[in-house]
Amino acid sequence: EFKAPVFDLPKDAIITAEIERWEKTSLTELLGHHKNFVNQNVFGLLADRFTQKSLLDELNLSTSPWCLLKDKNQWNDLFQTVGEKIVVKRRTGGYDGRGLWIISDENKADLTDDLFGEVIAEKFITFDYEVSIVGARFKNGEKRFYPVTHNLQQNGILRYSVVDIAFSQQSAQQKQAEAMLGKIMDKLSYVGIMAMECFVVGDKLLINELAPRVHNSGHWTQLGCSISQFELHLRALLDLPTPELQTFAPSVMVNLIGTNHNPKWLNTPFAQLHWYGKEVRAGRKVGHINLSHPNKAVIIQQLEKLRSELPEDYQSGLNWAIEKLK
Repeated sequence: EFKAPVFDLPKDAIITAEIERWEKTSLTELLGHHKNFVNQNVFGLLADRFTQKSLLDELNLSTSPWCLLKDKNQWNDLFQTVGEKIVVKRRTGGYDGRGLWIISDENKADLTDDLFGEVIAEKFITFDYEVSIVGARFKNGEKRFYPVTHNLQQNGILRYSVVDIAFSQQSAQQKQAEAMLGKIMDKLSYVGIMAMECFVVGDKLLINELAPRVHNSGHWTQLGCSISQFELHLRALLDLPTPELQTFAPSVMVNLIGTNHNPKWLNTPFAQLHWYGKEVRAGRKVGHINLSHPNKAVIIQQLEKLRSELPEDYQSGLNWAIEKLK
């Protein structure tokens, strides 16, 4: 059995986390309950979809109609009052399409008895498209926000993110997203990076999920912004002087999922490959490619180059990303 070392952190050291779920070991127990763990209470609150959704309701922020699914006797009422199609999600632990079910009257028996009480039920939203916003809050309440990012999910996993600064930074959608995420961070007295994923329905944003950490859809900031989300997170936590964010070019992030490393990716101009060094297996995020250039035609040219270097299941997403840039 693993035993955590006995140690004292320096007085001014801080603890943060890159994900709100972690294996329970002696070390994670020690670090997760340490007084120097910033945002300690927020992680548990947002990792549980029940308490996360309850927070959104408390703040009067738009999200899909939902409830805690306690037992099978709720089905008929849900189908009548919420809709014929219901999205069921695990309260904790489900991500990247796991722990999620699309339920209608025909397949409601697919949800086993042990799941009741451990899941929430949401209305299935027919949305126009999906976006996210990543922002940071400092100890004094000051905030920084990146432009709204357009995202393409496939099988519940983010495949592509596109940022076009020409329409993002001054739009009504940008202001709406900043106000919503800012309200959440202020309520929680949060310090550091937080991400908010939304469905877009007409001119309205519906919050899908929150993540109290650096986020997959913010990886493009490593190449397309003056300060990356990783650096901004640390600047906020350490309360360092931080200039306004300068996003100087359109950007695309291509998520590499369950595919082997291809050396040809490294020969892509105006691109940056991040390879995680993980064992490659189906559905696993193993890396990402950032592309950024002031001329969108150049990004499109590089995406066309990648077309022959990526598997077949990337092709429709490439078409989507290229269309977003036109």
